[in-house]
Amino acid sequence: MAGRINDDDVRAVRDAVPIDAVVSEYLQLRNGGGGNLKGLCPFHDEKSPSFQISPSKGLFYCFGCQEGGDTVDFIMKMDHLSFAETIERLASIAGVTLRYEEGGYTPGRQQGERTRLVEAHKVTAQFYAEQLAGSEAEIGRAFLAERGFDQAAAAHFGVGYSPAGWDQLIRFLRGRGFSDKEMLLAGLAQEGRRGPIDRFRGRLMWPIRDITGEVIGFGARKLRDDDNGPKYLNTPETPLYRKSQVLYGIDLAKKEIAKTNQAVVVEGYTDVMACHLAGVTTAIATCGTAFASEHIKILRRLLMDNSRGQVIFTFDGDAAGQRAALRAFEDDQKFAARTSIAISPGGMDPCDLRLAQGDEAVRDLVERSTALFEFAIRSVIVKYDAESPEGQAAALEEAAPIVANIKDAAIRHRYAVMLSGLLGYVTDNQFVVKRVSQLAQWNRQHGQRGSSSGGRGGAYGQQRGENGRPGSYDSAGRDEQRGTVGQRPAAPPTSRGPALNLRSPAHRVERELLKLALQRPELVAPTFDAYGADEFTAPPYAVVRGVIEEAGGVTSADAGYLTRVREAAPDDTVRALVTELAVEPLHTRRDADEIYAGVQLVAVRLAAVNQRVTEIRGNLQRLDQHADPAHLTAVQNELWVLQQYGQSLRERGAAAL
Repeated sequence: MAGRINDDDVRAVRDAVPIDAVVSEYLQLRNGGGGNLKGLCPFHDEKSPSFQISPSKGLFYCFGCQEGGDTVDFIMKMDHLSFAETIERLASIAGVTLRYEEGGYTPGRQQGERTRLVEAHKVTAQFYAEQLAGSEAEIGRAFLAERGFDQAAAAHFGVGYSPAGWDQLIRFLRGRGFSDKEMLLAGLAQEGRRGPIDRFRGRLMWPIRDITGEVIGFGARKLRDDDNGPKYLNTPETPLYRKSQVLYGIDLAKKEIAKTNQAVVVEGYTDVMACHLAGVTTAIATCGTAFASEHIKILRRLLMDNSRGQVIFTFDGDAAGQRAALRAFEDDQKFAARTSIAISPGGMDPCDLRLAQGDEAVRDLVERSTALFEFAIRSVIVKYDAESPEGQAAALEEAAPIVANIKDAAIRHRYAVMLSGLLGYVTDNQFVVKRVSQLAQWNRQHGQRGSSSGGRGGAYGQQRGENGRPGSYDSAGRDEQRGTVGQRPAAPPTSRGPALNLRSPAHRVERELLKLALQRPELVAPTFDAYGADEFTAPPYAVVRGVIEEAGGVTSADAGYLTRVREAAPDDTVRALVTELAVEPLHTRRDADEIYAGVQLVAVRLAAVNQRVTEIRGNLQRLDQHADPAHLTAVQNELWVLQQYGQSLRERGAAAL
């Protein structure tokens, strides 16, 4: 059985890797106030950021879908890793050497499956890059040179060469300790008549990296006429590689995309290279598949999905490129960012354009892009004779629905006026505007292309219910993962517990006090630890109070306090609530201090006292004249004491606690 990672090493890894550094590899973050950061949630579709990160506490929480946790939880949920695989990945980032119990440190056998596959791809990429310098790879170097790429360009993008032999990579990887099973699972080898053979042979190789920069697959370009395979051959679907979720060049482009609020979508590996070398460093490409919804999600998170962003599609000017552009138009309103299209003269792709006219021509191509709405409208009109009434009417009936589908009313009106001009309705543009308005109203009434709530991206909101939210790992699952490296138990569905009436003043103040106990425990210590769970009237808050007590209370708060509280939670529902309370900003315009904390402590205690007074008064009313005098006196004394205590709390505040 694989070894268990030493607990001290797990803690060291958690402390060594800041959560904001990890999360920023996947999405753009901005100041969220109160020391927090915010961004678009990667776990569900949203248009305004509800995903919050607290760097000081090492926690994240989404107030939209209720996903939350620490750095380890984020990586596990984002990349579907086991607990052990996540610790191994973070350890490699932090430079922490892990110790494995029950057998010591033997990484070749102890690492998780995904970690092994990532390492296999890493050394394979190095192997291919080294082969590019050999005599056999002369044909590959010539291919690159003909397209304007020198040795430095090849090195920058990690381009390599796969030898033409049947098993050269396999023998190399065996020598590095990888098994045939791992090579087959990674898609680096395939079954032959007499055993595994190299999947890629005699081809130019592009390593495909995920957004964090890890090699997860390869794109291979045919070089020789006697190669009977397809022109481009990509890694098959594997535990690492899902072509619908991969964008080539995203690791190099992500920072510029976030910085400039622009992404340029091209069609191939050499186009990405050409754009980056020409100064368009926001270029990315799909890998053997059409640009689709999963790719959109990646870009939306990097662009923060705001109206200042821009997504530019570049396509060849031929018929296939035109069709691809119109397919992209169908996804336009899944972005809040503006979408445009750039088609180069003569049907050249960015690589050919750079070779023929230089770097400036590539930059100009991007700068002279046309709005995708306008392109779609013009693509319709060009099919008709706009000089004849019949042609105008036919073009209007096909183009008007395109304009009517624009969710933003102001933009829709602008394009309706443009359409009238293109059709020749110069003196009667109200006719076209009215027709578009009628179709838009019909869309709203019949729910076409999403809800009628308006705003760009309405159609995208429909996917929220279809996608659902990913499952979470419960505490038992995590223990199993930690104990058996590489195993990944199925994630159980997570219930969310009873709804809270947050309009209740009592519940609001209980929530605020719990937030203080988790975020600023020094302000409520030691008084908070004397509060019983029964002083919290919302059942979930009472459970959280008990969890804090089980973790040692606020007086024991130290660097590992929040971790202990979250680990003490009995299930994912409570753990999620703890995380939410630990991240949610306090409701004070100034920095929380002892005075603010005292107000919350008094309010919760006073509410509990008032509730008990009400209960006792009810008991007294039920006691008849034959009640035991001693019992009656005891109840009356309790009522008097509580009334005096309540009066003291109202008059003296925190000093009476």
